[in-house]
Amino acid sequence: MSTPPMAAPDVQIEWRAHVSDDELVELTRSHGGSPEAGWWDRVRAHSLGWVTARSGAGQLAGFVNVAWDGGDHAFLIDTKTRPTHQRQGLGTVVVRRAVEEARAAGCEWLFVDFEPPLAEFYLEACGFRAIPAGLIHLTGPV
Repeated sequence: MSTPPMAAPDVQIEWRAHVSDDELVELTRSHGGSPEAGWWDRVRAHSLGWVTARSGAGQLAGFVNVAWDGGDHAFLIDTKTRPTHQRQGLGTVVVRRAVEEARAAGCEWLFVDFEPPLAEFYLEACGFRAIPAGLIHLTGPV
């Protein structure tokens, strides 16, 4: 696993800290995503936990959610970093904290899926390894 640049020292990383649906909608919009209002309020109940990164001013700068099956398997989803904080190691710090917390909770496996442009981030910076997997697009043609 390569060593990332240090995230800005004024950024506070927390596990299961309060984060509102409005904040996640705004963070998602900040990097060009198409958020759905109410998403976090629905998803939170299925989470083992989540990591937030806040700037010194309290603005949400990064986020990742750890969903799980209630047992050995956890799933890293919805990794987000505000554009003003990208390429500074913040995403790596947030993901590594999620890995630590999933391990501490007794999970044996932590999965992540990603598009090819993010392979270097997840495989090299964060330490995931590539494995064969299957996928069915449930809303696409059969």
